[in-house]
Parts: sequence; C-alpha cells; structure tokens
Amino acid sequence: IIIRLGTDTMHYTSASLAFILEDLPIPVFLVGSQRSSDRGSSDAALNLICAAQFIKNSDFAEVAICMHESISDESCLILPACKTRKLHSSGRDAFKVVNGRTIARVEKNGKIEFFNTNYRRKGKRKLRLRLFKDNIKVGLLRVHTNMYSKEFEPYGSFDGLVIEGTGLGHMPINQIDEFTKEHSKIFNIVKKLAKKIPVVMTSQTLYGRIQMNVYSTGRNLIEAGVLGNYSDMTAETAFIKLAWLLSNFNKDKVRELISENLRGEINKRSEYQD
Repeated sequence: IIIRLGTDTMHYTSASLAFILEDLPIPVFLVGSQRSSDRGSSDAALNLICAAQFIKNSDFAEVAICMHESISDESCLILPACKTRKLHSSGRDAFKVVNGRTIARVEKNGKIEFFNTNYRRKGKRKLRLRLFKDNIKVGLLRVHTNMYSKEFEPYGSFDGLVIEGTGLGHMPINQIDEFTKEHSKIFNIVKKLAKKIPVVMTSQTLYGRIQMNVYSTGRNLIEAGVLGNYSDMTAETAFIKLAWLLSNFNKDKVRELISENLRGEINKRSEYQD
C-alpha cells in the first residue's frame, strides 16, 4: 500500500500507523512531495516511483516513509516509521532518521542498497488493528527559560503529557534563591500531574537519549513519577505512542509500556550519527 499525503505531519502519521497496524503482512509506505507537481523541481514523481520499486523488489513488510535522499533526482531513502522527522521546511531531502538507521537507498530503476536488514518480512500474518480513541487528550509541552507553573495547569484535564525537556531530560524545578521561587511551584505541579496522568520526558536536542540519573534534577523528576528515562524517542513519536497506549491499555500498563520498544521507536544502544 502506498499512501500519498502532505509532508508537514508525515512523521506523526507514520508513527500512528506503525502502532495501529499490528502484525502487518505487507508494506505500507507514506510518500509526499516537498515541491508541488506543477513545478519543475517537484520531487513527487521520484518519491512515488522509488516507493513502488522498493515494494516490488524487496521483502519488506512494515510502515515506512519514502522521500528524496538529496536535492538531486538520483535516489530516495526508505526511512523507519517511528525514527524519522522532517528537518527542513522546503528542502527535498527534508526527512532524516533521528536516533536510528536508514533502512535502504532505492533508485528509480529499482536498484536497492540496504543499510539495515533488521525488519519484518512479507508473510502470512493476520493483521490486527489497535486504533486510537477519539477522546484521548495528550499534551506536548516544550521546556524553556523563564517558565511558569501556570503553563502546566491546563494539562490537569488531559489524559497524558509529553514534556520536551532540555539536555538529558531536565526542566527548571530547583529553587536556589529568591529569583527561582517559581521553580518549586513547577516541581509541585509536575508531581501532582504525574500522580494523576502519565507524564513522559523527552529531549529537545533531537539526538541522544534521556538519562535522568546523571544529575539531581533528573533524579528528582524520576522520584516525582516522570517517565521516559533511557528512552531515545523523538517528542513526536512519544506523543503518538502515549496517545495510542492510553487508547488501548489501562494507566498502569501505559506506565509500564511507555519505555518498552514496541515498534522500533526505542533503541537499546545509541549509535553514532554524522
């Protein structure tokens, strides 16, 4: 199956389908274009051709993205559904793998070069759908300087919250003087939220993984009930995964599964990336 769609939220869609489609027996590819088909620089045709060639000439059977490898019209990359992000607003090579490996390079003539052969093959499996519930509300909050506790208050009515923290998974929770009194308020409301709903930490650095055991700030967040330690998920994938888990499992099971690798969204070991 090849699905054509806009690129702005393609990485959300790919992660969503990866979780929804359980025991997928055939490949499902997302293909888009950074330049519209009425422009001479359009990448639409090559992306579609390469996806079709890859499906025809491989035994791959997962959800994936197929988009341009570079600004030229030479090849496309097959990108993992839960480890890919749009990193440029208009470049034809906007989609890159974050904390993972590209699956393959494919040319329009059908030539394929694999970089990662650890994927599910085509076969006779019974597809199972685990859908999202329409009424699930998950927030995505980015940590920044000069932050206030009131920014967290609206999420008290949500089902879950993903925090895009700094560095190894930090946020301003330490009161050290009169100018940082707001930090203790932030910590208190985070503790309150974490008792009520799953609160998951990610990092705005993109590359690398959460490691909240290194500094006291992170250890205090773990003690407060913040989840996600050791994960290397992107914030977008964590957002989708949390919504999907909340749609299909009780909150105790959600807290257990959020840090487990279910669809290739979490690597056990970090690999160096150029």
